[in-house]
Amino acid sequence: MLYKMHKQYRYKNYDYSEDGFYFITICTKNRVELFGDIVGDEMVLSEDGKIAEKFWLKISDHFPFVKLDEFVIMPNHIHGIINIVPAGENNNENNNVGTGHCPVPTQKYSKFGHVMPKSISTIIGSFKSIVTKTINQKYKSDNIIWQPRFYDRIIRNENELNRIRQYIIDNPYKWALDRNNPKNF
Repeated sequence: MLYKMHKQYRYKNYDYSEDGFYFITICTKNRVELFGDIVGDEMVLSEDGKIAEKFWLKISDHFPFVKLDEFVIMPNHIHGIINIVPAGENNNENNNVGTGHCPVPTQKYSKFGHVMPKSISTIIGSFKSIVTKTINQKYKSDNIIWQPRFYDRIIRNENELNRIRQYIIDNPYKWALDRNNPKNF
């Protein structure tokens, strides 16, 4: 039996629970424009987009070692910067360090292999799960709304961090040229 080989997206032997900044991109399945529309140069969120925004903003409530940085919800994808900080250093506004509750099981092993409770994969998996569950409850469906996996980039220095922040801020203005825009497929 032949098995499909999956492209390796992550650095081999890198600990994705290490402190640092990570640039994350999450796309909807088949790049369906679920989260709203670009009107002029601004993103106008749909009800589903507001659900995604609500749960993105709650990531730090559920993962007290995470500080959220710049993010944007686009019609069919989300860009965001997540900062994993050393224990006790989360200084979110309103001093909101959260409960530490994680909707994704945090046992050491699952059918998918080793689960790292503090990893980017656990954080994004939890986010995708609660958004999917909430949207599906709204429509009384069981649709898959996300494409498998997500894209990440380890941010290595302040110049790169500032460049990515600007990219996120400019994303709605550049939607007409965006590779995720269905008009550009």
